[in-house]
This record gives sequence, C-alpha cells and structure tokens, in this order.
Amino acid sequence: MMDQTIYALASGAGRCGVAVVRLSGSQAFDVLKQLSGKESFKARYAHRVHLCDPSDGEPIDDGLALYFPAPHSFTGEDVVELQIHGGRAVVQGLLDCLAAMDGLRLAEPGEFTRRAFENDKMDLTAAEGLADLIHSETRAQAKQALRQMEGALGSLYNDWADRILRILAHFEAVIDFPDEDLPQEVEDGVRAQVDTLMGEIEDHLKDGHRGELLRDGVRLAIVGPPNAGKSSLLNHLAKREVAIVSDIAGTTRDIIESHLDIGGYPVVVSDTAGIRHSEDVIEIEGIKRAQDRAESSDLKVVMFDCGDWPELDDKTLELIDEDSLVVLNKIDKNDKPDISEIKGHTPIYMSAKSKDGLADFFKKLEEEVASRCMMTGAPALTRARHREALEECVQALVRFSHIDLAELAAEDLRMATRSLGRITGRIDVEDVLDIVFSDFCIGK
Repeated sequence: MMDQTIYALASGAGRCGVAVVRLSGSQAFDVLKQLSGKESFKARYAHRVHLCDPSDGEPIDDGLALYFPAPHSFTGEDVVELQIHGGRAVVQGLLDCLAAMDGLRLAEPGEFTRRAFENDKMDLTAAEGLADLIHSETRAQAKQALRQMEGALGSLYNDWADRILRILAHFEAVIDFPDEDLPQEVEDGVRAQVDTLMGEIEDHLKDGHRGELLRDGVRLAIVGPPNAGKSSLLNHLAKREVAIVSDIAGTTRDIIESHLDIGGYPVVVSDTAGIRHSEDVIEIEGIKRAQDRAESSDLKVVMFDCGDWPELDDKTLELIDEDSLVVLNKIDKNDKPDISEIKGHTPIYMSAKSKDGLADFFKKLEEEVASRCMMTGAPALTRARHREALEECVQALVRFSHIDLAELAAEDLRMATRSLGRITGRIDVEDVLDIVFSDFCIGK
C-alpha cells in the first residue's frame, strides 16, 4: 500500500474560491509533469500551471502547483499540491482525471498522516494533535492541539523512554558483564533514578484531567427544582433560544445539550429536568437523568428560586459539592435574602429575566471553567489511552523498585519502556544494545 501514489481533496468540500488537491507517492512528480506539460519545477515554489487531461488534452484549470520532494515533505514522500479554482466542476474534473491514471488511487481517511507517521515525520501524539487541531472549536483547544502537533507531548514521553532505556542498558550491563570494569555507582544509582522518574510521571498524571477536559469540553450541568430558571440561563449562555421557557412546572423533561465557547474554552452545557417529587412516569425518568448527569458532570450550576428561601429543595441541596456554583435566581420578583453561604458556597444572586447579576455569574463561570482547563508550562494529557499507558508504566516502575532479583527487575523496566512506546508509536528494543556498547565500550 505504501508504494502506491495517493490523491485526495485536501481542502473542504463544497464551492469555494480555491481548492487544494494533494498527491503523495513515487508517481506524484510524474503526474504533475503530465498534467502541466512542464518538465522542470523548483522545489517548494509556487508555479503557475495550465492543467490539462493528458489523455485528450482537454483543459482542466489554470492554477498553482507546488512540488515537495522526498524526504522533505509532510508525508516523507514526493508530494504535489495543486491549487485550483474551487468550483465543483473544476474539482471533480481534476479528481476524475487522476482516477483514470494508472497507479493512482484515492487516499483513505487519514492516510496522508499515516504515511507521515510511517516515514518518521511525526509520532502518534503529533498525529493526534493534528487531528485535534483540525477539529478544534475554541482558541484554547487550538493552542493545545498545536502544541501537541509540534511535539511537546511526544518530546516529554520520548525523554522519559530514553531515560528508562539508559537505566535498563546500564542495569543489564551490570548483569551481563560482571567481569568488566564498570563503575560501581552505576548499579548503586539505578533505583534512585527510577524513583525520580516515577515521581515525574506521577506528577504528570495528577493534572485534574486538564488536557482531556480541554479537548473534549467541560461538562456543565444546570440543575435545580422546577421553574428555578434553568432553561432561561441556558438560553442566555447559548445566546439563542435553545430550550423552551415556560411557567408550567415540568416543561423540561429530558436533557438538552448545547456546545458552547465560554471564555475560549469548550463547554458542553446540559439543561435538566426540574428535581421534585412526581407521580408522572416520564417526569420521574427525566429527574433520574438529571441526577445522573449532575453526578457525572465536571461542574454544576445548582439553581434555586430565591423566593423559596429558606425552604430550599432537599434533593437539589444534596447535589451541591465542591464542583458547584450555587445560584439564587429571580431577585427581580423577590426580596434578596441575606445568606452568607449555602453548604459552604457563597451564593450568586441574579435574575435571568432582568439580567441583573448575570455579568457576575458569567465571570465566575469563566473562572471555574478556566481553572479546570488552564494550560501550564508542561504539556497536558489529552487522551485516555495516554493516561492508561502512563499508569501501566508507573506500575512497572513500582514493581522494579520492590524486586531484588535482577532479571525480573530488568523485565519491569522493559515493560515500562513498552508502555511509553505505545503512546508515541515508537518501540525498539535494539536501542538498549546501542546504549550498552556506546556507553560502556564493552570488550575494550
């Protein structure tokens, strides 16, 4: 499959000013020469070309062509990019022409990036970062994805893997070459190095799932008794009429979701059914779903009608925890109660109808979302598979620290290395031998 030349529309589908068709493979440059009738192209330079069907000379378009010779291209192969007018007839005409050529085929989803990985142009974390960048919807998501695509996460994991490999190489040198003049401090310091490395990985895991929340979106649930103003608040957050607002209790019976950008961070907001005692089977199911969503959310807005004070709903009060914002709504209709805190939280007073206090609520909400997603100096975990592999790596290092038998301890180091290698897609046990001989000059 890798020896075939592939092509695909690299820009978005539909009518546009400019469309980009990309080719990658050993025949890409020959195809460019056939389409353009030209033999010479300067690498990485935009050339104006008149593209024609080589089978009958029928013109296709007047556009630009760029040639990226291997290995200095995105895929590591010869790559050609054709920038043509974005009309559907023009694009389809070029694609039909390419489909008729021998040795060419339409690329499979993600195949250009797969070839880049296979040709060592990027590791798996960079490929995942590219996918996240393409699908990013907020500034913060794009920033994190770009950072990962440029290798920040892969460099961190590769550094850890290299350090484990070096420790393993030194450890095996002591085991396999006991008669060689190897420094005693190598054996004595191995376990201390492992402890240091293990601490770094454990600190990386204790990130509050920042990267995953930023990638997937903070899950925010709006909960409270009926007619507290939950749906009105959702509409304010979404800046459109997402949910039906009514004075009739029980109007919202199922979960209504809206994907929003709050302060540059992705948030999935859920409006839920009012929590109360009910005999209605459908409403009971809606209340159960509301409670389940509240328990699984990353952040909750627990909302009450301030006119109900001090008789606030017990079931709603039970949902308040450290990941909650407590809101007392409808201050336009009722006297503002003098409450210092509710279950350890200072309440936010507002009116979803008159918009009094909404600015304070939005500010507090942005702060809470940002605190869960804020990027720090170190790159953050972005996927569950990364976390799982790192946890397995730590487990292997813990076993190493408690095993005295050298052969078994060395195997735990190998398992730790393989766990890290699964994240980046780079696993090569021959690296151990390279380090042994280069560091210790065995058999001098």
